Amino acid sequence: QVQLVESGGGLVQAGDSLRLSCVASGRTFSDYIVGWFRQAPGKEREFVATINRSGGTTYYANSVKGRFTISRNNAENTVYLQMNSLKPEDTAVYYCATGGGRFPTTRINDYIYWGQGTQVTVSS
Repeated sequence: QVQLVESGGGLVQAGDSLRLSCVASGRTFSDYIVGWFRQAPGKEREFVATINRSGGTTYYANSVKGRFTISRNNAENTVYLQMNSLKPEDTAVYYCATGGGRFPTTRINDYIYWGQGTQVTVSS
């Protein structure tokens, strides 16, 4: 089992930045790829970014490429999502998730453990 806890969400204005954190506990964190997903009201959960086990390779959704950066610190069992130049359409609940399969993957079903989510609201 892996437990994940996200934090760092909040209410910001368009153009601002936020950094989300996801702290893991349980099994060896570095055994897993980690992904960030988001879900806006009335919409399906969608892939945002993922990072491989060592942290050396990342992959992003086109909608956030160039604005968001995913990183991880395996010594601290933490993954980050730095979000810059935020837009109102980035408003959603953001979830981190871990998976043990291939990298990269954007499929929700490839991720096993999920956090409870953190709300990000971007006003125009």
